[in-house]
Order: sequence, then C-alpha cells, then structure tokens
Amino acid sequence: MRHTTRTAVMLCAALGLTATLGSASAAPAAAPPTAREAAVRRATAPVLVDCFWHAQVRPGDFVLACGDGNSRLVSLHWDSWGADSAHATGGNAVNDCDPYCAVGTFHRYAVVVKLDRPRPWKKNPRMQHYSRITLTYPGDRPRQFARVVSYPLWN
Repeated sequence: MRHTTRTAVMLCAALGLTATLGSASAAPAAAPPTAREAAVRRATAPVLVDCFWHAQVRPGDFVLACGDGNSRLVSLHWDSWGADSAHATGGNAVNDCDPYCAVGTFHRYAVVVKLDRPRPWKKNPRMQHYSRITLTYPGDRPRQFARVVSYPLWN
C-alpha cells in the first residue's frame, strides 16, 4: 500500500509538472518590438528631472533651487505636456532671505511655466528630458527677477 501511494503521488507530481511545462512551452514566445512600437516608445513625452535625479511627469511642485530650497514651483496645473514643450500655471515660492535665508520669509508669485528643448537624459539616454525652463511673471515678481527668466535644467 505504501508503495502504491508513493507511486500515485509521484505520478500526480509528474503530470502536474508536465502540464505546467506544456502550457508554458505552448505559449507563443514574446515577439521583439516592431519598429513602430520602438518609435512610439521613443516618441513619448520628455520628463522633468528633479533634484534627486527622479523623472517627473506633470509634478504638482518642483524645487528650482536644489542647493537650499529657497525657490520652488507650487500648485502647478499643467495645460500641456508634449514631445516639444510643456506649459503650466502655478506659483513660485521664493525666500526673500531677509535678513538672511535661514530666517527669511517665503513669498508666492503667480507664474507661467514653460519647459522645452528636450534632450537625451544622461541617466537614461533612451529617455528625453526637458533641458530648459522659462518662467513668466504676469503680475508681481521677486525684485531681483526679470518678468521673463529662463534657466537650463540639470541633466
């Protein structure tokens, strides 16, 4: 009886293994991506690289001054995010550093944001990142800022 039970268990295990392997080998192999699929992947919209080298898409906030955090974009609302550019409105919270930055006050200014000049990202060259940001202040602005300012973005 013991020999019969062991044989039955082994037979069931072998049949289960055969069914599993048979199913896996019967499944079609994954086809390599077509030229069109590869082009679609390359055509995806660029990312915005943050201070920690993370790829961001339509972030709600974005630190402009990575070293000290004294300027950041807040409450961003993205109107578009495309292959050539991205556009948003929001606020720029800027520390007045008065009398010095550690005890300064943050002031918020309305801002229109444009990202453009997509380039390959050094961390992942198959991915594009926006390499320039342009800020337009439609109303008040920090006294040291021009109405329109552009900055290169880190790679």
